[in-house]
Amino acid sequence: MKILVVVDMQNDFINGALGTKEAENIVENVAIKICEYKDKEQTVIFTRDTHEEDYLSTREGKFLPVSHCIKGTEGWEIRQGLRKTGDMIVDKQTFGSLQLVEEIKMISTENLVESIEFVGLCTDICVISNVMICKAAFPEIDIIVDSKCCAGVTPESHKTALDAMKMCQIVIN
Repeated sequence: MKILVVVDMQNDFINGALGTKEAENIVENVAIKICEYKDKEQTVIFTRDTHEEDYLSTREGKFLPVSHCIKGTEGWEIRQGLRKTGDMIVDKQTFGSLQLVEEIKMISTENLVESIEFVGLCTDICVISNVMICKAAFPEIDIIVDSKCCAGVTPESHKTALDAMKMCQIVIN
């Protein structure tokens, strides 16, 4: 079995409060990748950055004082058309998700997991955080990042994150 993790493909990161043209440009690639996995009946897990109204008073909010992905808002929603009702979603309050690891562990008790592939936003923050957590939790499983389905805060930081992950034995496509 192969697992696809779709990281934070939310409106606020695509064309909302923290959106970029690079993020907008990967939406179609991500949609195609999701369809490829679902057509082969593989597992797709979405992560969703989730904050409360008090975001600006949190530690993260002090470092990044832009209110975003507030639970229940349009910006918090995963881009329409990417997911279907019933798809697995892991809400996360921080960059990396230990709950994501637990969900993958549960899947791996019933199926041999060959690889975990990552796509989404932002390469240099949440993608790299979740990739490295999964690399530590599953050192013998291939961890893959599709660079054409990711975007960073800037093109430069996207490339830097890809280079860093490659050095940690992550397969970069």
